[in-house]
Amino acid sequence: MSLRLKIAILLAALAAAATTAIGVASYRSTAHEWEETIDRSLQDAARRFTDLPGGDNGFDFDQDGDGRPGGSGRPPSFEQILWQYIDAGGTVLGTSNYTTLPVADSDLAVAAGTASNAQHELDLDGETYRVLTVRYRNGAVILARSLKESESATSKVLHSTLVSVGVVTATALLLGWLLAWQVTRRLERLTTVAGTVASTGRLDVEVPVEGRDETGQLGRAFSGMLSALQRSRQEQQQLVQDAGHELRTPLTSLRTNVAVLRRGHDKLDGAARDQLLADLDSETRELTDLVNELVELAVLGDRRDDEPVQPVRLADVAERAAARARRRFGRDVTVTADDTLVEGRPNALERAVQNLVDNACKFSEGGTVEVTVRAGELRVRDHGPGLRPDDIPHLFDRFYRSVEMRSKPGSGLGLSIVKSVVDAHDGEVLAGNAPGGGAEIGFRLTPA
Repeated sequence: MSLRLKIAILLAALAAAATTAIGVASYRSTAHEWEETIDRSLQDAARRFTDLPGGDNGFDFDQDGDGRPGGSGRPPSFEQILWQYIDAGGTVLGTSNYTTLPVADSDLAVAAGTASNAQHELDLDGETYRVLTVRYRNGAVILARSLKESESATSKVLHSTLVSVGVVTATALLLGWLLAWQVTRRLERLTTVAGTVASTGRLDVEVPVEGRDETGQLGRAFSGMLSALQRSRQEQQQLVQDAGHELRTPLTSLRTNVAVLRRGHDKLDGAARDQLLADLDSETRELTDLVNELVELAVLGDRRDDEPVQPVRLADVAERAAARARRRFGRDVTVTADDTLVEGRPNALERAVQNLVDNACKFSEGGTVEVTVRAGELRVRDHGPGLRPDDIPHLFDRFYRSVEMRSKPGSGLGLSIVKSVVDAHDGEVLAGNAPGGGAEIGFRLTPA
């Protein structure tokens, strides 16, 4: 069963249930009201019966002189009520017309004085009557009123209820179908788009995003997801292209040196052989570093998502990075920091700071590397030749290396990793020349 049909049937069922409940309540209320009305009329007639003028028994039951009970002496206001007077033995002494009402045992009990009143129903000439029997003088009077009016009124209510249920259910079914069509038509279009993406692999398909309801929000979220996937795919393709280009140079150099070594190893003197092996070792290390940084950049997003966000003291991160740089490069690295805390992922931030410090140590000839932390900003300054203005906008691009630095080891990925980490923390990267000389590179995060 389709979602459209389910929604339509559900709305129709709810409308039918609500209408039926209202109809049943109306039917019961009407029936109860009529029952109370009839009972009140019988009780009122019973109270007024004793006030009627008449003979020895309180009323002349043979005013027309035919020798039989009844006649024109019908009590006033009793047009809808039949009455019958019986003595203690159950003999009928008078009636409201020539029809005699059946006398039940409960009526005899009231006439005999063993009960004060009795109430029941009886069938007479195909009609149901409500009966009230009360004690009267030496016998009892039986009062009866037809339930035909009550049954007619409740029948009309029942008929109206059935018609209303049918009309409301049909209307709800139609409106539910239209509503479901309005909702599901966009879902069907989204399903078609998802099928197109799955079958063709294309991410540039048009997604329906109209509407402000949940379906429209789903469309916009789906469109955003496809856009993010497309950007990710483009970045992956660019990474592969750039990596292929960067890997080609050390691989070509390695292949050349290996070929030279293979062809002329017996003709090379010791110094030339040592130089060739040193070149091979350097190129192998450069290739290893490049591959490691490529892997680091590729999996950085997954690692970042796995690491929980927590308060991080930037001074501690800077001290650990500086200590490793001192051991690795034998350089003087100083840290001047306040107690700034940021909300972040410690390992990712430490990787970014380590890349900044290592970058300063590798690309400056000498002097102290200074790490400064203040109010959410971390800056790493070296005392090298500084940055060319043309290079600054491209420093954080993947594989970018200035002309002066291309002769030095490195992959051009270190600062790209820094930018990736900072972007994930909603921060901003910084680069420029420090007053007095040297480059100053860092980032800015919002303090916790």
